[in-house]
Amino acid sequence: MLQNFVCKTAAFCMLILFSTGSDAQKPITVPQNQYGLKVIDNQQLYSQTIFQDSSKKMVNLKKVIPELVLDLRYATTNNFTNKRMYPKQTIETYLRLPVAKALLLVQQELSAEGLGLKIFDAYRPYHITEKFWELIHDDRYVADPSKGSGHNRGIAVDLTIIYLQDEKELDMGTGFDDFSDTAHHSFTALSKEVLDNRKMFCSLMEKYGFKKFDTEWWHYSWPNPEYFEILDLDIAKGKKYFGE
Repeated sequence: MLQNFVCKTAAFCMLILFSTGSDAQKPITVPQNQYGLKVIDNQQLYSQTIFQDSSKKMVNLKKVIPELVLDLRYATTNNFTNKRMYPKQTIETYLRLPVAKALLLVQQELSAEGLGLKIFDAYRPYHITEKFWELIHDDRYVADPSKGSGHNRGIAVDLTIIYLQDEKELDMGTGFDDFSDTAHHSFTALSKEVLDNRKMFCSLMEKYGFKKFDTEWWHYSWPNPEYFEILDLDIAKGKKYFGE
């Protein structure tokens, strides 16, 4: 009788393990929008993607890198739209786990020199990209919603370098959201200090796997964007969707 019970218990456990493994391998059905893009707009779908691959988890940047300074411009009117694009209560920002870990390495190397990072933007809900495109139809500076962006996928970040002592920004030649040729990496009619700052910044970001964006010195992204789904989840409710 005991032997019978043990056999049945073992069989049940094997069935559970097999079922769990099968569920983990099932393809996730994500609805497509008008452009044919797969956009995740609810917590259930997001949770399913990270169940299959934990590297897709979105993490709170300040939890990973406490020393970061946040200046989330789209939660204010201090941006190219002159409007608050994120809810006023937006005080946190997020990136995919491997991207945040790479950014931590950048911060650690900078801190040894008395420097650090200031973040202007990271994860950006897809519907905000749609609003940006309504204002500026120029994919040198604003992502075309028919393609989506690295920000929508949680793998792009807008940032600069600061002095830790007083949080003053290093001179990069322009401010954030400057849509002129002066902000391009290829623009060289700048002081030696600015060119050196940009070169150091770019070299350090690329050292840890990031890719520059030619027309914006402040924008860097993680490679293989097609691997990460587009998200349209309210950034102000990040704790609800992504946890701590």
